[in-house]
Amino acid sequence: MNNWVKNIGVWLVIGIVLMFAFMSFSNRGQKSNEMDYSTMMQEAKSGNVEKIRYEGVKTVRVYTRDKGEFVTTLVPDFFMADSLLKAGVKIQGKAEEEPSLLFNILVSSFPVLLLIGVWIYFMRQMQGGGRGGAFSFGKSRAKMLDENANPITFADVAGCDEAKEEVSELVDFLRDPSKFQKLGGRIPRGVLMVGNPGTGKTLLARAIAGEAKVPFFSISGSDFVEMFVGVGAARVRDMFEQAKKSSPCIIFIDEIDAVGRQRGAGLGGGNDEREQTLNQLLVEMDGFEPTAGVIVVAATNRPDVLDPALLRPGRFDRQVVVPLPDVRGREQILLVHMRKVPIAPDVEASIIARGCPGFSGADLANLVNEAALFAARASKRLVDHEDFERAKDKIMMGAERRSMVMDEEERRNTAYHESGHAILGYLLPKSDPVHKVTIIPRGRALGVTIQLPEQDRYAYDRTYLMTRIAVLFGGRIAEEVFMNQMTTGASNDFERATQIARDMVTRYGMSDSMGTMVYAENEGEVFLGRSMTRQTSVSEETMRKVDAEIRRIIDEQYALARKTIEENRDKIEAMAKALLEFETIDADQIKDIMEGRPPRPPKPSSMQFKPKSGGDGGGPAAPVPAAEIKPEAAAVSSIQPAEDVR
Repeated sequence: MNNWVKNIGVWLVIGIVLMFAFMSFSNRGQKSNEMDYSTMMQEAKSGNVEKIRYEGVKTVRVYTRDKGEFVTTLVPDFFMADSLLKAGVKIQGKAEEEPSLLFNILVSSFPVLLLIGVWIYFMRQMQGGGRGGAFSFGKSRAKMLDENANPITFADVAGCDEAKEEVSELVDFLRDPSKFQKLGGRIPRGVLMVGNPGTGKTLLARAIAGEAKVPFFSISGSDFVEMFVGVGAARVRDMFEQAKKSSPCIIFIDEIDAVGRQRGAGLGGGNDEREQTLNQLLVEMDGFEPTAGVIVVAATNRPDVLDPALLRPGRFDRQVVVPLPDVRGREQILLVHMRKVPIAPDVEASIIARGCPGFSGADLANLVNEAALFAARASKRLVDHEDFERAKDKIMMGAERRSMVMDEEERRNTAYHESGHAILGYLLPKSDPVHKVTIIPRGRALGVTIQLPEQDRYAYDRTYLMTRIAVLFGGRIAEEVFMNQMTTGASNDFERATQIARDMVTRYGMSDSMGTMVYAENEGEVFLGRSMTRQTSVSEETMRKVDAEIRRIIDEQYALARKTIEENRDKIEAMAKALLEFETIDADQIKDIMEGRPPRPPKPSSMQFKPKSGGDGGGPAAPVPAAEIKPEAAAVSSIQPAEDVR
């Protein structure tokens, strides 16, 4: 607010100065109530002019008896004074002051001074204003959070108990350094927190400062580098100087990979601005002059691209992995976020956590927020279990597109396609249980079959991967068997199945004929400091054998999937019929179908969709043009939320 008021004030002052300058220059040449010379002389001879007053060399002001004042520009006339005196006109003069030398200098240099002032103002705004005015380029842009203004503690961080234990030593040292120093121990100079996006690395860093009650300097890696050469290194120096004055303290650098990438990367390599900034950071962390009481905490999700000099002992001594939470961690995170919303008695965090494998802390926070929004749309006073289920479906499968119109044949094709995935996912060994099947278009998919693992998976065996390949083929096979056609909806299924089979042969050593050898080529990125040339250590003959083995795995699983579907035609017919009737079926209804019972009706919902008049299946009456339904929209026909096998 203060910066906004200051900017408005500056622009008002500039506008007023410009206005007065324009008026002063423009008014000099303005003449009002002008009277030509001949008229003035005629008026004087008729006795209507009382007096005249010289206001310049060629300008006089005429005072008439009945018409007021006028301004007249003189012409060369040696007899004007005599004629006016004979007519009884009084003649007055005005002493004209010559402008001073200082005034002339100010008037002539005013436009230049104005341009310089505007340039300084804009340059200051480009650099964020602040201390030093236009010459504050090298000042640190780190935001200092005082120890009394940071309410975040370890109680607000859940789902990463091991990471909290790792960083708790920092808190003990900042509170009582003598406890470690008397035994000759040295606290780590830097801690690098590594983890997937959304796992809570920044929150954990704030919790460290909140627990230790020390100043906390926060800055992003991209804030160091600017358009001017040397600015990044100067800002690093200034940041550490400020930190030394406030020690003991914590400097937190978020997304350090923006400035800490491996040196010499790229086609040009060499001494660019980013490398100067990195060199200065290396010197400040462990250079000739030791930095006492300043702990650097950094966060990144790309540790593989960081310069090795950053990761050596003495700089970032310790790497703390902040992983995706397990089922117990997800439950704790949900309980933290559920404190902020009114929860109904039927909501159990443990049940919701088991249904969200692979969710990060940010995903779980988004889940609670989406559930609260669903409850608000239904005008509920409490957020119940149904709202959480709807929020989970939206996050996993995408938002429903009920306004999208599909003809009956395409709906039947989608129903059989998803039924093929679901039947194979239910019957084949070591497959994740089928959680829900829908033919309502969601996101980019026309239909979705979602499988949830019963527990968190950290490694995958050969049978599980083979089953996944077969399940992915189920959609296309069901289309061929029951609809006698092929569509583009299975393209993504084929892509994923082929990638799994290729990884099994080239990376995982799960092929009997090819053995336990890695055949994948080096795909290093040149701009991350990798080699420009692709290193191929596999002969063409071996690669032909690899392709043949991949083809064998795919053909075997395709044959297995087709045999299983043809042996369970009645189950697929029943499931497709249920999907066409209910549009979405859950695990209980799938179990009824597989056990030969008619599926139970869906549970009543408090947020029933009201179809528009004249619509088909809740959609608008007007059909969607074919050009708007792109082939890519049908490419993702099934979604598996478990972690990628690669």
